[in-house]
Amino acid sequence: MADRLHAIVHGRVQGVSFRHYTVQRARQLNLTGWVRNLPEGTVETVAEGDPAPLKQFLDFLHDGPTAAHVTQVDVQWQSASGDFTGFDVRYGYG
Repeated sequence: MADRLHAIVHGRVQGVSFRHYTVQRARQLNLTGWVRNLPEGTVETVAEGDPAPLKQFLDFLHDGPTAAHVTQVDVQWQSASGDFTGFDVRYGYG
């Protein structure tokens, strides 16, 4: 059974390749969804997949890439929608 994780990552998470490494990690874990920068300096992501890989993904979000400094991760768990076919970067805020 698939789940959905929606997270907002706070800290020094823009300008440090956070989106790039998030896409890499999600694809390694066979998750679908997206990641994007938000105007206030946070990163938002939605990921869908099996519970164990989603937990590993959440662990990654708490650490981020080497240059990042994550201070907080706000998480909501939902049922998967099945809307995604891959995991990509989204641009814009809408």
